[in-house]
Amino acid sequence: MRWLNKVLVTLALLTVIGFSLGGVLVAFAYPQLPSLDVLTDYKPKVPLRVYTADGALIGEFGEERRQVVKINQVPEVLKQAILAAEDDRFYEHSGVDLFGFARAAAANLVSGGKKQGASTITMQVARNFFLSSEKTVTRKLYEVLLALKIEKNLSKDQILELYINQIYLGQRAYGFASAAQIYYGKSLDQLTPAEAAMLAGLPKAPSAYNPVVNPKRAKIRQQYVLRRMHDLDYLTKEQYQKALSTELVYRTRKNMDDPDAPTDFVNADYAAEMARQAAVELYGEEAYTAGITVTTTLIADEQRAARRALRNTVMDYEVRQYFRGPEGFMALPEDAAQAEEIIADGISDYPDYGFLESAVVLSANAREVVVSQGHGESLKLTGASLKPAESWLNDRAPANKRLKRGAVVRILKRKDQPVMLTQIPEVEAAFIALNPKNGAIRAMAGGFEFQRNKFNHVTQSTRQPGSSFKPFVYSAALEKG
Repeated sequence: MRWLNKVLVTLALLTVIGFSLGGVLVAFAYPQLPSLDVLTDYKPKVPLRVYTADGALIGEFGEERRQVVKINQVPEVLKQAILAAEDDRFYEHSGVDLFGFARAAAANLVSGGKKQGASTITMQVARNFFLSSEKTVTRKLYEVLLALKIEKNLSKDQILELYINQIYLGQRAYGFASAAQIYYGKSLDQLTPAEAAMLAGLPKAPSAYNPVVNPKRAKIRQQYVLRRMHDLDYLTKEQYQKALSTELVYRTRKNMDDPDAPTDFVNADYAAEMARQAAVELYGEEAYTAGITVTTTLIADEQRAARRALRNTVMDYEVRQYFRGPEGFMALPEDAAQAEEIIADGISDYPDYGFLESAVVLSANAREVVVSQGHGESLKLTGASLKPAESWLNDRAPANKRLKRGAVVRILKRKDQPVMLTQIPEVEAAFIALNPKNGAIRAMAGGFEFQRNKFNHVTQSTRQPGSSFKPFVYSAALEKG
């Protein structure tokens, strides 16, 4: 029993020494903590935004894409999802959750490694505004002290509001309002429990759980958040089951042109770039952070129609042209799962352009081409779908351009038309529609795809004189009799 007493006495002494050292550190460190003015007088960087005349977003420019909201504008389902994912005892603790620390320590002890953290929402606010992300004891101590100071000076709702507006959520989105627009094309009040849970799962690791880049990992994280919401009685069993089975639709460049797509974003990159240049000319670099809004004369539905008309006309021309061969090649192993993994990793180097999507050939012959887009499913093309590329499917085609396994190609997916094997067009086009009464531009497309070629063929092209010089010649002739 003597050895046990010695152990207990030693532990007691170490505990007293630890608390004493901690007290000394707190006494010296607390007065040195930074002022909370940056929180109490919150002035976030808000990007330059460009809209159509009827309120559809066409462009957003700035290092941080952020839309600031007040706490009373945040729906209850999103608050609950955030608390379930990050800090369910947020309204009960004083900035540092001792129960959370104990739970995390026990979990880490059982797992034999650092698997769980114990940062509260307040501690995350302290870290995001004042500290680096380095993992040191000193930084953690300052994080704890700052959390206590924040809780002393701000209300819980004020802290949660700061968190909701400041946190990074991937895709250059800062804050949940911006993320809702970027991922779903929705405002916060339109979010479903399934969508709210997906967003609430992002702060832990925005790149790892990004649903656009890592849909499988994002789904696992979302299911965890939904399960926590159900366990905390935020969702009934029926709501929980419905949320689990809900298929989420994300905003992409592909559905921006679709008038039936669930988004209030319109693809008008060329017009947005003109507005950006005008704003920067007037306000300088401050234009990117001061929350400036530019409203153009474009009309959303007319802009969508104009862009569709231009792209459809260009592709109608392109499918009749000589096929120039694959864009590139990927070395694919015979194993289907490994090949799919390589395609999923490499296809991002060949971005989609609306209905013109990239794909990789799995097998090809004169009658049938099978392609993959890296989603785990293959697409079989036959008959008329192969016509644009049929000359490259026979053995007489040059070896370096022949359509074979690993070739990177384009497939054209248009509504009510068969999928076509094609290529990126080399020809360009432009479209502009103006109100003749006042000169207002109602729709403008400066080219086939802004992300590929930023040259605006409406405003930057030099026009050929054509027949416009005839009146001068004829008038001179008439003058001579």
